Amino acid sequence: MIAPTETRAVLRWQDGTARQARREVAEETAIALTYGGSTQAVMMATPCDLEDFAVGFSLTEGIVTSAADIEQIAVEETELGLDIQIELASPRNAAFVSRRRAMAGPVGCGLCGIESLAEAMRPLPALAPGRSRLKADVIANALRRLPKAQVLNRATRAVHGAAFATPAGFFVVREDVGRHNALDKLVGALARAGIDPATGFIMVTSRLSVEMVQKAAIAGAPVLVAVSAPTALAIRSAEAAGMTLIAVAREDGFEVVTHPDRIDFTRLETTAEEGHIDVA
Repeated sequence: MIAPTETRAVLRWQDGTARQARREVAEETAIALTYGGSTQAVMMATPCDLEDFAVGFSLTEGIVTSAADIEQIAVEETELGLDIQIELASPRNAAFVSRRRAMAGPVGCGLCGIESLAEAMRPLPALAPGRSRLKADVIANALRRLPKAQVLNRATRAVHGAAFATPAGFFVVREDVGRHNALDKLVGALARAGIDPATGFIMVTSRLSVEMVQKAAIAGAPVLVAVSAPTALAIRSAEAAGMTLIAVAREDGFEVVTHPDRIDFTRLETTAEEGHIDVA
């Protein structure tokens, strides 16, 4: 299988001197997501955590409603890239085939596997109020842990990360050259492990475009945190879905853009355990 990184020789100019050096670079591979022999989407992505990717993409794009709707996942390597072959359970497969037949043809809205501009702006599920308010210090502590947990990005400085954290200290990260792909991988990892996104919050290392809000809302995440800023459409979508959107997030502060009632700004008396617990 294709490795997620490779090492390349470079000529490094530094402090007025040129010298030979080595750099680890992120792999970028064409990856097809194929359902019952029919390709739904082709992404340029990092070739790792592919089963998580398959499950997460299927969930966030509305192809399935739970990981149990997927019977089998197989990855085939070809000369041009990787083909993730996904077999759906019978009722879900029949609905997917019917949907494919109804498609009028390619459209120019720029999103994967959709049939119209109306579907690109599909209504999002209403997110339930938080089970308890999330302390701001918990978010700051998770942001502090995120760079150390991004193994691929530390090596290459070229991939996005998506992480899930809980107040109790649970923490898991998925990475990819594509920000949507990283989020799909995370959603898939949580679904395969039976973890409810409503028990914590999701963090992403990218800007908050509307697709990121849509994917997080469909996954059931009530709080989405980003190190960058949101678009206006992302803010409107989060407001309508009842999602708390947190932007420009750093260890020393952040901006709560929508539904601030979920956040508690009082100081923590103790800090959550920082042991890294990953999802296999």
